[in-house]
Amino acid sequence: MAKRTYVRTAAVLSAASLALFGCSSSDDSSSEDSANSASGGGSAAAETTVSTDCTPEQATAGATPVTTPLVVGTLLPETGTLAFLGPPEVAGVQLAINDVNAAGGVLGQPVQLIPGDSGDTTTDTANVTVDRLLAGGADVIVGAASSSVSLKVIDKIASAGVVQFSPANTSDQFVCYPDKGQYFRTAPTDVLQAQALSQLIAEDGAQRVSILALNDPYGTGLAQNTVDNLQDAGIPSDQIQKIIYDPNAQSFNAEVDDVKNFAPDAVAVIGFEESAKIITRMHEVGIGPSDGTLVYGVDGNMGNALGEAVAKPLLDTMKGTTPLTDVGTEFQDRLKALNPALVDFNYSGESYDAVVISALAAEQAKSTAGTDIAANINSVTKDGEKCTSFAQCLPLVQAGTDIDYDGITGALNFSDSGEPATGSYGKLVFGPENTLTTGGYIVVGE
Repeated sequence: MAKRTYVRTAAVLSAASLALFGCSSSDDSSSEDSANSASGGGSAAAETTVSTDCTPEQATAGATPVTTPLVVGTLLPETGTLAFLGPPEVAGVQLAINDVNAAGGVLGQPVQLIPGDSGDTTTDTANVTVDRLLAGGADVIVGAASSSVSLKVIDKIASAGVVQFSPANTSDQFVCYPDKGQYFRTAPTDVLQAQALSQLIAEDGAQRVSILALNDPYGTGLAQNTVDNLQDAGIPSDQIQKIIYDPNAQSFNAEVDDVKNFAPDAVAVIGFEESAKIITRMHEVGIGPSDGTLVYGVDGNMGNALGEAVAKPLLDTMKGTTPLTDVGTEFQDRLKALNPALVDFNYSGESYDAVVISALAAEQAKSTAGTDIAANINSVTKDGEKCTSFAQCLPLVQAGTDIDYDGITGALNFSDSGEPATGSYGKLVFGPENTLTTGGYIVVGE
């Protein structure tokens, strides 16, 4: 089981959290302030609230089990704005399949893998890949990394009776999504990441905070949850500025200038690869991390790819959060054996656990049918006899024992919505060479 350092967060998780998502377009670059917060200028972005107060749909196992080999497809970013997340996720999936097959496979047969690229929302790569995976007989599809990409294909995958298992989706929109009980994720929701991010900001003593967030379900949801948690931590609403921007804009000068005019002592940037342009502009106007401003990132941008895209040492002292557990050097070394070029390990453990959970659920169902696997996923992660690997769990499942798989990412304890009830986050920081180090872990939730 992964080691974790538990840190009490000052923020309070509400029973019915709200996530926000926007309808962005290339000609609708906008900045929007949180309700009753200080003015950041710009025009208001169109946002819709999404309630997480619901009874999630559950899959129902079929009457006749399917005993053909388990086929796992991947829908992971080999190209696009999150391509930096692809290598560790792909390696995590491959390592898990290797371990499952080394332990005897699923239902006595080797698990088969069909790799696939998710691209990003600017292309139709994900739909093309999903069509190919479904045609190839995939029972489980691991991906996508981007919440927006998953939303483009979730209906198609669920309607096919196939499991969609994301290692990196964090948007709250999936909690109550009508997915027929076929969608799962090993990444915790942004309700939890907002708590971890707010903890970092509060620890540094910030009292006036600007939040820059891209206009998509991930960005706007995480931004609003962060606003809520900062207010819960005692920062008045008029000391918080929220600006929502179009990630496809040619320039972010107006948004960054709004931040400078607000004169915050801390800035959180919630974005993807466009974060490089934003932080470069922040430096140009004297509010970048290397200029002494407290600047924070999140899982969408806290990777070494950002360090390569920004001139040294402009990222020096920038901190941030990403779903991460202390997986240990042994696991990282095993990943590097598969891909010696790995420099980031974000979501590698989550990808690994998604495969192992699916394999154990298939064993418990005695079937590789997607609906049968889905009907058993939540139960193999909680309330039973603890086990920490496929090889250790397999004989227990085969003996009819109720198991509780604690994976590479630690205790999972999936809720009815098919996601972890707790979230472990790495406290990341950039150094003067624009490279990342991990300065500890924050665990929030149950």
